[in-house]
Amino acid sequence: MPRASWRGFLRLSLVTCPVYLSPATTGTKPIRLRQVWQPAPVEVNEDALPDRSAGQQGSASSAPQLATDHTNPEAAQSRAATRIALRPHDPGTGEEIDKREIVKGYEYGRGQFVTLTPEELKALDVESSKVIDLEKFAPRGDLDPVYFDSSYYLYPDGPIAVEALRVIGAAMAEGGVVGLGRLTLSRRERMVVVEPRGTGMALFTLRAAEEVRAAQFGVAEGALDAEMVAIAKTIIAQRTGSLDPKTYRDRYQEALRELLEAKMKGLTVKPREIAAPPPVIDLMAALKRSLARGASGSKHTTPKKANKMAPDRRQPALLLPVPGGRKRNAQAATEPTAPAARRRKQATV
Repeated sequence: MPRASWRGFLRLSLVTCPVYLSPATTGTKPIRLRQVWQPAPVEVNEDALPDRSAGQQGSASSAPQLATDHTNPEAAQSRAATRIALRPHDPGTGEEIDKREIVKGYEYGRGQFVTLTPEELKALDVESSKVIDLEKFAPRGDLDPVYFDSSYYLYPDGPIAVEALRVIGAAMAEGGVVGLGRLTLSRRERMVVVEPRGTGMALFTLRAAEEVRAAQFGVAEGALDAEMVAIAKTIIAQRTGSLDPKTYRDRYQEALRELLEAKMKGLTVKPREIAAPPPVIDLMAALKRSLARGASGSKHTTPKKANKMAPDRRQPALLLPVPGGRKRNAQAATEPTAPAARRRKQATV
């Protein structure tokens, strides 16, 4: 059973069933670069160092260490780097503050706060803190994806709730609609949308209207060239395929990992040169070149050979399967038979 992050009830009119939420996504573990304290290297005056030939035991034991640190600045830097810690402190005196003395507060004026206790915040709970009331239903296509925020799975909480959740989900699936309601999470009431997923549902929190900025696109002037639109449509058709999120990788994290491994081995890393694409001056010519490149790539690559060929290393995360390969191969296989059939027909006449 997945871990519940919220427990409550799902209600459709007079039908109520206990449910619980579990996050549908998980955060990846990227390489974290921490803030560290790197003191400036101390310049050692060689004339001030004691004479090693003088036979002074105390000075002789410390002089080689200083000389080593001075001649190997990279080793000195690796030892001197220290992770910093940010702790709550009094801005006036700089003294550290006990975390148990920290409470919630609102600054209504400069330097003037009103504090709130956990009991006072708990008293603010509204109905949506425990109940997801399906107030309205709408087609899935009516929702603009820009409003989607976080995603969760809505599970039935107990065997009694399974049948009720399945009935509501089946009715929504047959009607082609999703349910809209409200849910309070982290002291914020948000609009949510739920849709059936097997024996459970998927729940998405929606952003409020004031959280979404209005688009400020320019006004389109003039009619588009129909031929250019047709060429662009053909290029898109050549690249159309099924979406597999597993084919996408974080190339920046991969490059950062390679950089860190190289530096830990003491290797010199040369910066990669990323060339900016040139501006498109002749749009029609660029479209035609793109169309010819896509056609030549699909013409000389069969599905069997494509499995053996090495992937394009320039943009491996953007390569998607191109449908229609079998159809083109089937057409190519049937074309040579047509002239032969015509010759046999002429011979019989």
